[in-house]
Amino acid sequence: MSGSTAAKDVRSVLVRGAREEARLDGSSTIEAEHVLLALAALEGTATARLLAAAGLNRDGVRAVLDREWEQSLAVAGVRIDAGQLPTATPDPTRTPRIGESTVRLLQRAMDASSELGGGRITATHMLVGVLDTKLGRVSRALDLAGVDRAALRALAAESAQRGER
Repeated sequence: MSGSTAAKDVRSVLVRGAREEARLDGSSTIEAEHVLLALAALEGTATARLLAAAGLNRDGVRAVLDREWEQSLAVAGVRIDAGQLPTATPDPTRTPRIGESTVRLLQRAMDASSELGGGRITATHMLVGVLDTKLGRVSRALDLAGVDRAALRALAAESAQRGER
């Protein structure tokens, strides 16, 4: 894969996909969960296939994020059903900025790129960065979904080494 294609992958995931997911959520920041949703929505890519094989297509990711939110609120004594809440009203004028969890995810993706042979960050490197998340909403959601992160990370790393997106 050429460097410009890899750079285009990152721009596509972050600037288009994850930013749109953040807008749909009504969020002012692009967080790791928005990146995960965007990766799952990359139709026809190795990244989306790996996630789908783990039961995490875009709708599956959205569902497990909703369940994680319900559980997190329940710990605080708030009982809700995310499906019964009104959806966020996207603000088309808002341009969500990159949030802290995405900054950390990108650092892990850069580390994965170096670990797996260098080159620019691709969508599969970003997936490795997601799977290496130890704390926060994405980590809790992946655990809740029963994802074997170590096994999925190994598959994503192999895919990245082959230059697959």
